Amino acid sequence: MRAPEDTQKMSASPEATTAFTITVQPSGRAFDATSDETILAAGIRQGIGLPYGCKDGACGSCKCRKLSGEVVHGPHQAKALSVEDVAQGLILTCCAKPQSDVVLESRQVTEQGALPIKKMPTRVTTMTRVSPDVMLLNLQLPANDSFQYRAGQYVEFILRDGARRSYSMANAPGQANALELHIRHMPGGKFTDHVFGAMKEKEILRIEGPFGSFFLREESDKPLVFLASGTGFAPIKALLEHMQAQSITRPVTVYWGGRRPADLYMNAWLESQQAVMPQLRYVPVVSDAQPEDGWSGRTGFVHHAVLADLPNLSGYQVYACGAPIVVDSARKDFCAQAGLPEEEFFADAFTSEADKAAA
Repeated sequence: MRAPEDTQKMSASPEATTAFTITVQPSGRAFDATSDETILAAGIRQGIGLPYGCKDGACGSCKCRKLSGEVVHGPHQAKALSVEDVAQGLILTCCAKPQSDVVLESRQVTEQGALPIKKMPTRVTTMTRVSPDVMLLNLQLPANDSFQYRAGQYVEFILRDGARRSYSMANAPGQANALELHIRHMPGGKFTDHVFGAMKEKEILRIEGPFGSFFLREESDKPLVFLASGTGFAPIKALLEHMQAQSITRPVTVYWGGRRPADLYMNAWLESQQAVMPQLRYVPVVSDAQPEDGWSGRTGFVHHAVLADLPNLSGYQVYACGAPIVVDSARKDFCAQAGLPEEEFFADAFTSEADKAAA
C-alpha cells in the first residue's frame, strides 16, 4: 500500500507569489513554479512528465540532481534523501520549493504530456479475496465520464475525513471504464480495515487520478525486466496487459517475489500468460518457504534472482514495484553490480503509513 496523501496547505507569505523558471536537462523542458509550491506539483499542474511516486517525501522516486539554483525542502524521510544525496546535489522535487530559477537533471522526463487528473465517484462491483491478506477489488467508473490513464499509474481514494490512500491499477486502460486494484490488508489501517471488514459490493467511493510516472517507455526496444514484490505485482500486471493489447513484442522476464508461495496470489494467471505471450518468461521467488509449503522453486531475495540470471543488465530496461527496501536494493545493486544505466531503472515504491512513521 502506498503512503496516504496529506492535504495540508502551506500558509501564504509575502514571497508566496514569486514565480521562478524550472528547466529540466537534457530535455530542455521548462515550466514555472512559485515559491509556495513544490517543483513536482508545478510540473504536474503544467503537464511535465517528471518522475514521481508517493508525492510525500517517502519513496525517493522523484529524486533528481539540481544543477543550479536554490530550493528549500519540506518534511521528508532521510532514507528518501540522505545527507550524502544532498551533498551530491540531489533533491526531492515532491518536497522542494524553489527560491530562485532552478536547473535540474532528470533523464526520465518524457515528451508525453500528462493526462488530465480527475475526481470522480466509483462503485465497487466485485470483491475477491485472492489470498488471506489480499483483496482484488473491481470498480466501475461513471459511464458518461472517460478516465484515461497509462498502465502502471495509480489513483487515490479520498476518504471521508480527507485522508488519501493510493493504489495502482492492475488492468490496462480501455476495459469498459472499469478498474482492478489489489489491496493488501494492513491491520490497523483506516482504509484496509474497512476493505476487509465492512465494505460491501455496490459501495460508492471517491477517487482522483491518474498519478505517477511508472509506465512503459515504448520508444525503447530494449529487453525488459519486471520486478515485483507482493502487491507490487498490480502495476506489473497492467503493463503486461498493455503489451498484449498493443502487440508489443519486446522480450520480458517477470520476477515476482513473496515471503510464502501464497503471496504470489496470481501465480496461475502469470503462468497462463506465457502461452499467449511467447516473449514472456516468469520466475517466481519465495524468501521464507516453510516445509508445509512444498515449495521447489527459486528461493531468496527476488532481486538476487535477477542478478543470478542476468549479471549484465547494461542493455536492459528494469521496472520495479513493491516494498521500498526491495526497490531500493534493486536500484543500488543493478546499477553498481550489473551495469544497468540509472536512467533505465523505473520504479514505484509502495510506501505505507508505517514506512512514513519510520522516518
